[in-house]
Amino acid sequence: MSQYIRIAIDAMGGDFGPAVTIAGAALALEKHPDSRFILFGDQTTLRAELAKYPRLAENAEIAHSDVAIRMDDKPSQALRSGRRVSSMWMAIEAVKKGEADVIVSAGNTGALMAMAKICLKTISRIERPALACLWPTLRGQSIVLDVGATMGANARHLVDLAIMGSAMASIILGYERPSVGLLNVGTEEIKGVEEVKAASQILKESNLPGLAYAGFVEGDGIGLGAADVVVTEGFTGNITLKTAEGTAKQISAYLKEAMSSSLLSKLGYFLARAAFNQLRARMDTRKINGGVFLGVEGVVIKSHGGMDAIGFAHAIEIGYEMARSDLLNRIRKTVELAHRFQQERPPETPVQKAML
Repeated sequence: MSQYIRIAIDAMGGDFGPAVTIAGAALALEKHPDSRFILFGDQTTLRAELAKYPRLAENAEIAHSDVAIRMDDKPSQALRSGRRVSSMWMAIEAVKKGEADVIVSAGNTGALMAMAKICLKTISRIERPALACLWPTLRGQSIVLDVGATMGANARHLVDLAIMGSAMASIILGYERPSVGLLNVGTEEIKGVEEVKAASQILKESNLPGLAYAGFVEGDGIGLGAADVVVTEGFTGNITLKTAEGTAKQISAYLKEAMSSSLLSKLGYFLARAAFNQLRARMDTRKINGGVFLGVEGVVIKSHGGMDAIGFAHAIEIGYEMARSDLLNRIRKTVELAHRFQQERPPETPVQKAML
């Protein structure tokens, strides 16, 4: 690996484009001075924005593209209009060519996933990629996946998610052997659909290095920190994520209303403002921004489209850590061990059938 972490930025992506993506890159550079950036987008617009950040300008180059994928484009439409020529595709392709170690985009999620799958391909033995995110818990943070990349999952895919999520957790959270739980309707072994129960059996019997299987986790266990990694398929995961985001906004609105409802409540807020500031900091979604597309042959980071520069900088920092810690090789090695376990099982066991 180069002495630098080379970061490709889809600078035209997101709700605010270069005003946020370039400002975010400048903030990330302050924290990680060994970063180098390739900014993909309209060169006239990017040069004007880059002029505001002299230090970033010294550590970045611009790759011109006339085409920007719109946030409301369907993935098929984005592929037709933006394949090979859009700022998003060109940034992904820089990773494929070895010109960059990671790509970060705040653009259209569906388009980013479709382009990443086509351009980078999936890791050997991984059937489908996943989108993983950081989740604040009472114990700190957990990794939750899949939160929307692919809908539905068989047992083998759920095991793949466990492997990929644990690799990410070991890098981001610093756990040598993170605990992994399967999201389920109950913690008892008899509960849940057959695919989830089959995945549970595989994870228990295979005893894979790099992860400690913790059994089933119910929905309320995610925020409690019941496991370092919580695995589910993309449909359920996306609903879970959006429900949590909506609940956080609801609670924030309730608190704001309550604290301004009377003179006495305003006085109470003034006296307890340090505690409220601490609560606000813990609920700041910018500090957990940055989803990781796991399972493709490259490090691809998705920032929320509506994030500001601080949030986008955090997404860049996640990509930096993924690239610096060699995420892809960690996933490849553990997937290979899981496949070897499958081959060594007796030919007609339920576990092997679930893995086929």
